Amino acid sequence: MNNNLTQRKFILHSDWQPSGDQPQAIENLINGIQNHKRFQTLMGVTGSGKTFTMANVIANFNKPALILAHNKTLAAQLYSEFKNFFPENAVHYFVSYYDYYQPEAYLPAGDIYIEKDASVNENIEKLRLAATKALLERNDVIIIASVSCIYGLGKRENYENAIIRFHVGQKIDMHEFLKSLIENYYVRNEIALEPGNFRVRGDTVEIYPAYDDEIVRVIFFDDEIESISIHEPVSIKLKSRVDMASIFPARHYVTESEAIKKATPLIEQELEKIENEFKSQGKLIEAQRIHSRTLYDLEMMNETGYCSGIENYSVWLDGREHGEPPGTLLNFFPDDFLFFIDESHITLPQVRGMFNGDRARKKSLVENGFRLPSCLDNRPLNFDECKKFMKSVIFVSATPGEYELEHGNITEQIIRPTGIPDPEVKILPAKTQIDDLIARLREIDKKGERALILTLTKRASEDLADYLRNLKFKIKYIHSELNTFERAELIRDLRSGKINILTGINLLREGMDLPEVTLVAILDADREGYLRSYRSLVQIMGRAARNINSQVILYADNLTDSIQNAVTETNRRRALQIEFNEKNNITPHSIEKAVFNLLPPELEKAFKNSSTGNISSSKDEPIKLSVKELEYLMWEAVEKLDFETAAKLRDKIAEIKNKR
Repeated sequence: MNNNLTQRKFILHSDWQPSGDQPQAIENLINGIQNHKRFQTLMGVTGSGKTFTMANVIANFNKPALILAHNKTLAAQLYSEFKNFFPENAVHYFVSYYDYYQPEAYLPAGDIYIEKDASVNENIEKLRLAATKALLERNDVIIIASVSCIYGLGKRENYENAIIRFHVGQKIDMHEFLKSLIENYYVRNEIALEPGNFRVRGDTVEIYPAYDDEIVRVIFFDDEIESISIHEPVSIKLKSRVDMASIFPARHYVTESEAIKKATPLIEQELEKIENEFKSQGKLIEAQRIHSRTLYDLEMMNETGYCSGIENYSVWLDGREHGEPPGTLLNFFPDDFLFFIDESHITLPQVRGMFNGDRARKKSLVENGFRLPSCLDNRPLNFDECKKFMKSVIFVSATPGEYELEHGNITEQIIRPTGIPDPEVKILPAKTQIDDLIARLREIDKKGERALILTLTKRASEDLADYLRNLKFKIKYIHSELNTFERAELIRDLRSGKINILTGINLLREGMDLPEVTLVAILDADREGYLRSYRSLVQIMGRAARNINSQVILYADNLTDSIQNAVTETNRRRALQIEFNEKNNITPHSIEKAVFNLLPPELEKAFKNSSTGNISSSKDEPIKLSVKELEYLMWEAVEKLDFETAAKLRDKIAEIKNKR
């Protein structure tokens, strides 16, 4: 561990002590780490308090921790929980900062080039910068991250070298100080001081760090720093005076002018080689294309220090060898850190797939003269590279995947502190599923309870939501394209009773805490496939494991292997809990949890104005193709790699905006 880090202890705040299976799970995991077990798995059922177990393990060690989640919503929920557990420590959030991202692509079949287009969420970028800053300054850091953390972030060494450190009494020319701010991507703004800006008033420089909510005021006397003070950003009210301070770069990817000078001849050599190869193959258009594009980028970099797509030259700018992994968030952690992979049965396959998807898109650009082959080195880590950071990793899941099971060291956490057993599971005929479901929903409605309905397709969920709404049920359909803020709002509406039924496909499985739900209905449960696999069924059933009145209905005409295995495992867990309750005289009670926003305030601010949007699932409501909704469709097209449609929608959005 870096000895320069400020050493602090993790202090866990909780109104309760470990109970149920938690004490033995915590002890096993701690012993495993102390005995240098590289891989461990916490197989914890829904509602058993896996997050609390993770928090207790972290509190036992004085080292940073990374918790990897498979989507922004789950990451946001974990962030909120860990902030409550460790209010005195540094808990940070690191996910993709794009509201919308259309990667550069070329479609040979239609000879269509799609230019890179993106919308950066400045609030999330601020949270990302705060995360890396914390890792460089202290040891008591917990980072909640999505799988975007394995993408290239720039070289850590360059980032650290760019930090501006200064102290009272330091001899430094103010103009040199301002120049260093500009080189670190800070923008002078005398009108409005915003994150990433600075302003100058006489001998006073006020800096609004890109990662903080405080203003740093530096007062000069000739060529010496006379004083440093910290102020509130709005009122500029004095908070404290300090003897020293540091300003971290406003971007993660830091490129020094010297690095550009060194990289330029290397890029020119690669260009000459590729250009000659194209000419020898008779590909004159491709040769001319790569020639003009690369020379333009080089001219921009040498004149301004930046060009669009500069990250595609990162292998030369960073001084890396071809094939050498890029710098990522993982490089900001010390060698000895705790690595938790939450919902590992989903997260690990995501990590494995990111490298191949990125490479396939860029190969088309290289083969057609849009990018030099070195752009392939601007990429996410592959799985083997990720494994090098897994020196002390704990996989967390109710249904571990094959990889986790193969590596053993499994700790079960079956017993819930609340005493709630796994729900009773009933299998009913699929041919009469709608009539039976409606009767059950009427009972749910009378009792003021909640229900989740899982269908096989989006269309089926949409049609079912419309049909049930016409029968006066308070129901909404949850879209996979909803942004994090909108999903959080739907979950809050369900818990508060604004609606009492949610229908969807598979977004309701992992990481959602819904204690009011008493019915989970799975339509067409016997259709074998990903959505009706053993792991999917067990995860879906877990949504009903927080209320003593809950039950799961599987509508199926055939008993598939997945259904049989899922029901057998659920019954095993149910029997263990009931036996534990009887031995310890425990009376099960439903989880009681205040209805609060899924996202903490700082993340609500980050996501509320996100550019992606929801198109109403009700066919009775008029569909207005606003700019927000067109952006939503554009995002959906990008997710499907339909870049041609995405480009048309982008042009339509630009047309509407130009008419305003």
